[in-house]
Amino acid sequence: MSQVRHIYISPGHNFFGHHGQPPGGHPIVEVDQVECVAGCGLRGDRFFDYRENYKGQVTFFSWENFQALCSSLGLTAASPAATRRNVITEGLDLPALVGRRFEIQDIQFEGVEECRPCAWMNGALAAGAEEWMRGRGGLRARILTDGILRRQ
Repeated sequence: MSQVRHIYISPGHNFFGHHGQPPGGHPIVEVDQVECVAGCGLRGDRFFDYRENYKGQVTFFSWENFQALCSSLGLTAASPAATRRNVITEGLDLPALVGRRFEIQDIQFEGVEECRPCAWMNGALAAGAEEWMRGRGGLRARILTDGILRRQ
């Protein structure tokens, strides 16, 4: 059975649109629950209502991959918040959900594509993080039905 281990939102962009500039300083906020709004995203997040039919209304990352990343790069104090993904899941095969509809806590999602890592991951986590995360960067998805997603 899958579960939601962490939920993160951020009011602003720290990396998106900052190419060639220093990252922004917006906080990453862990929440116990978040409102998922169909077609818009996560209420309170930087990508909420960003663009019609946006493919990254919510991003997912695997707890198992986070643990493997930390082990591989020798990270002992890293937080999954540093991945800049919204929802950290456990027990869910995220790559298998690309192009598919799926449900978590009675909320319908559509997996769109891999959430590819960028060079910022090397600074946010550690040198080598971007390379390690290629093919394991998580899932970008659209929200199809409204609901409250809760950390379990």
